[in-house]
Amino acid sequence: MSKIMFMVGETSGDTLAVELFKAMQSEGMEVNAFGAGGPKMKEAGIDLKIDLSEHAVIGIWEAVRNYRKFKGFFDQLLSLALKEKPEAIICIDNPGFNLRFVRAIRKATAGSDWDPKIIYYISPQLWAWHSSRVRQISDDVDLLLSIFPFEKAWYAKHAPGFPVDFVGHPLCDRYPDLEFSDPKIIHEPRRLLLLPGSRSKELSRHLPVMVEAAKAVEAEPLIVLPNESLAAQARLLIPEVADWDIQVGDMEKALSRADVAIASSGTVTLECAWFRVPTVVLYKTSWITYLLGRLFIRVKHIAMPNVMAEREVFPEFIQSAATGENLARQANNYLDEPHRRIELREQLDVIADSLGGKGAAIRAAKSINHLLDN
Repeated sequence: MSKIMFMVGETSGDTLAVELFKAMQSEGMEVNAFGAGGPKMKEAGIDLKIDLSEHAVIGIWEAVRNYRKFKGFFDQLLSLALKEKPEAIICIDNPGFNLRFVRAIRKATAGSDWDPKIIYYISPQLWAWHSSRVRQISDDVDLLLSIFPFEKAWYAKHAPGFPVDFVGHPLCDRYPDLEFSDPKIIHEPRRLLLLPGSRSKELSRHLPVMVEAAKAVEAEPLIVLPNESLAAQARLLIPEVADWDIQVGDMEKALSRADVAIASSGTVTLECAWFRVPTVVLYKTSWITYLLGRLFIRVKHIAMPNVMAEREVFPEFIQSAATGENLARQANNYLDEPHRRIELREQLDVIADSLGGKGAAIRAAKSINHLLDN
């Protein structure tokens, strides 16, 4: 039986870890899994030592403000790894924490008889910012599992010889064989989906401007949040939305019924693309984080469909540009102009086709199994 430590820090990573864990089991791997993550991992039978997902923050300034708390988690997990000596450590996303963790593991184990395999699932977005860290990740990580097709070529150019497997995107398995309505047709009444984010800070920054935009769009609004805690926060933040339709979970149902969406930049924008939902993207963060980001970010876009297409497929608005007026104007354009929806559908079909097809978690599990057997 292989002892595997999972290092997960966010809600999206919690889901990825469970999918990978189950795929490893389906491939016949006997796994004793433990580590940091979220409630889904615990439900799946992974021995959860710390729930990092409930402490997730985003942005440089936010991380600095919470340094002491995360340093405590870091030290606990490093001590745990050194005590348990797992055969492999699987880090899922969360690069600010995980890249430092694997470096600490390499330093702590240098010259010892314990040499764990380090696997990174979901590449840190080094191609977007901080490309200088490619040297560190190629030194410290034994295998990188990529979910975007352009990443393998990027690493081949910037870190020749570093093992990277493109396994495909998990969306292809979560929502397979979807059938889409004619883009010329929309519902009556029209349906507007609001996706403010999965963190408390995102909700407080994004929901007010989304509500402002929704009031200027002739469509029935639906707010979707990942848990009851955020739904309660939404009702307290803007009391009038207590009478609106607020849905917890079941993203598939919401996306399959939406005519247009206004979404926080993040994983959800790719879900919107997969469901072929015309989407307007926004992101607001602290001004310190924003200004630091402008210094380091090397890509032109923040929404992943736009990054993949290398052009603005979904309109995106950042910081002061993310106004109710701007968001509503673009949402209304999608609702009122069938030719825009038809053109967008063609672009989203190309993006979806590039994501690798079904079997991402199985391919990832096979890559890990091969690494551990050699």
